[in-house]
Amino acid sequence: MSRLAGRTALVTGGSRGIGRAISERLAADGARVVVHYGRDEAAAKDTVAAIEAAGGQASALQAELGRPGSAEALWSAFDTQADGLDILVNNAGIAGVREPLAGVSEEDFDRLFAVNTKAPFFVTQLGLERLRDGGRIINTSTNLTRGAAMPELIAYAMTKGAVDVFTSTLAKEVGARGITVNAVAPGVVDTDMNAGWLRGPENAAAREGVRSASPLARMADATDIADIVSFLASDDSRWITGQWIDATGGALL
Repeated sequence: MSRLAGRTALVTGGSRGIGRAISERLAADGARVVVHYGRDEAAAKDTVAAIEAAGGQASALQAELGRPGSAEALWSAFDTQADGLDILVNNAGIAGVREPLAGVSEEDFDRLFAVNTKAPFFVTQLGLERLRDGGRIINTSTNLTRGAAMPELIAYAMTKGAVDVFTSTLAKEVGARGITVNAVAPGVVDTDMNAGWLRGPENAAAREGVRSASPLARMADATDIADIVSFLASDDSRWITGQWIDATGGALL
């Protein structure tokens, strides 16, 4: 496929899990992909190598989001690798502590919001001058903001609730430029982030619980989410903006 040929994409948190699947899919669609990573340089290099081995174009970019000046550092590095942007995927995020209200410290709270909410806000703010008219902004949200609340992930869900508001409001601001803004909301996906409670024989019941929550009777793979992002990045999605896309396989039905 080459429906994104000639376009440049930046995927934050693009070296592992859902982010890697997104990077690989956009590259397979013909985009040149800048793979952002925070700390795991080896994973970023591996993702770039996999894209290139498949005939795609990619490069890696490091910036530890959530720290003062990190958005500026990200775009300064980007400007040395590309001249303008067509697709921005705000995917980088952390789950943080798994604790109900009483167990979340102020430090935990601030760190979650710095990475999951503040970072995409300012990455996007500074990126808009680089994003070409007709571009795409795609944010990663979660099913936890719509009827799938979990007390032990209250702070995490709050960060993504803010992303949902950011998505719908920003869509109104940039629509005149032909830029669309949408949020993709996965449920549980089989990635390293969830490995601690999903993988291994001791977690068979948990895996079955996730599978049974979907009418499709299976657990999501990272490519399931990446394919939705690919659609939103393409011209086929040109009349969709400001939307929260349920990517749970029907688990919220």
